[in-house]
Amino acid sequence: MKRIFLIVLDSCGIGAMPDAASFGDVGVNTLAACATSDKLHIPNMIAAGLGNIDGVSCLPETAAPAGAYARLTERSNGKDTTIGHWEIAGIVSENPLPTYPDGFPEEVLAPFRAATGRGVLANAPWSGTAVLDAYGEEHMRTGDLIVYTSADSVFQIAAHEQIVPLDKLYEYCHIARDLLKGKHGVGRVIARPFVGTGKGAFQRTSNRHDYSLEPPAETMLDAIKEAGLDAIAVGKIHDIFAGRGDTEYVYNKSNADGMSHTADYAKKDFHGLCFVNLVDFDMVYGHRRDIDGYANALSQFDAWLGEFVKTLGDDDLVMITADHGCDPAYTATTDHTREYVPLLVLGKGVKPVNLGTRKSFADIAATVTDLLGVDFETPGTSFAKEIL
Repeated sequence: MKRIFLIVLDSCGIGAMPDAASFGDVGVNTLAACATSDKLHIPNMIAAGLGNIDGVSCLPETAAPAGAYARLTERSNGKDTTIGHWEIAGIVSENPLPTYPDGFPEEVLAPFRAATGRGVLANAPWSGTAVLDAYGEEHMRTGDLIVYTSADSVFQIAAHEQIVPLDKLYEYCHIARDLLKGKHGVGRVIARPFVGTGKGAFQRTSNRHDYSLEPPAETMLDAIKEAGLDAIAVGKIHDIFAGRGDTEYVYNKSNADGMSHTADYAKKDFHGLCFVNLVDFDMVYGHRRDIDGYANALSQFDAWLGEFVKTLGDDDLVMITADHGCDPAYTATTDHTREYVPLLVLGKGVKPVNLGTRKSFADIAATVTDLLGVDFETPGTSFAKEIL
C-alpha cells in the first residue's frame, strides 16, 4: 500500500467490554445509544459492515459488506484518549495513568501556583461545561485559573480568552506538563479556553490544546518516520503523541475541519500514513450526553465518507476506528466508558472479510506497518494478509 488513512472517531465505542464494571461502567454502548436517535443515518458504514461486527445488534447487517470489519478489544488498563491512541499505535499500557478523584494534592498545586503566579479554583473532577458556570465569574474577577480533572488522567486548565491570552494559557500548560511527571505523570494537560459574559453564557472555544505525556516506547509513527515515509497527523494526534513521530501536522477546529484536512491530504502525493482524530464526537456530544448531536455527527461523517472513498487510488485504503467509548445515554457519569471499538477497512484492494474480535487495538499498528513495508515490533497481530 502507498497511502493509509487511519481515522479515529473519538469515543465511538460499540459495547461494554467484559471488565467494564470494574471501570464503573455497566451496560454501556455508545453506538447503540446513537441508534435510538432518528438523527442517525449511516448507510455507508452499514454497507461497509458496521452492523456485521461481532456484538453489534443495534444496526442491520448487510449481505455483502463492502469492506473488512472487526471488533477491537482494548488490552491496556484504561479508557482514555492517550492510552487508547498509544495502543492503536502499538503500545499496550499495563498500568493505568494516575487519576485524581479528590483533586490534585498540594505537592502538585504549590509549585504550579508559584510558577504561574496565579491562584487555583475548583481542583476536583468536573464536567467541562458545569465548571465554567460554577467558577467562571470568580475567575474573571480574580484571574485565578480553573484547574480541574475528570475520571481520566487529565490536568485541565480553563481560562477566559479575555482574561488570560491564549499564548499565556499555553505557557501555563507547558509549566504544568513539566511538573506532572513520575508518579504524577498524567496522560494529558489540556488547555480549555472559553469566552462569554457570565454564568449560562460561557462557551469553550476551539482553541483547545492537549499536552500529552511522551509515549514510553516507539510507536508506529516513529517507525514510519524512521523508514523515510510520511507520517501525517490531523487533529489532536500531534498533541497525543507529544509531537513525536509525525513528519507534518495540522490541527482541527471541528469534525468538519478535520474531514476537510483529510480530503486535502488525499489530493496530495504522499507515501505513508495519514492519522486523523475527529474529537467532536467525544468533546461536544459524548461528554455532554447529547444523543441526537452524537448521532447527527456520525451521519455527517458517513455522508463525507461516501464521497471520500471515491477519491482513493488503487494503492490506498482507509481504516475507521475509535479509542474508547463515551456513551451519551449513560447517566452514571459524564466520563469515558470502557468499550470495544469498531474497525472498518475500505479500499479498492480490500477483501470483504469478518476479522472477528481482535485481542488488541495494537493490531492496527501491526497491520499499518506491515502494509507499508515498515519494520516494527508490537504486541499486535497483523491482519494484512486477511484483507488483501
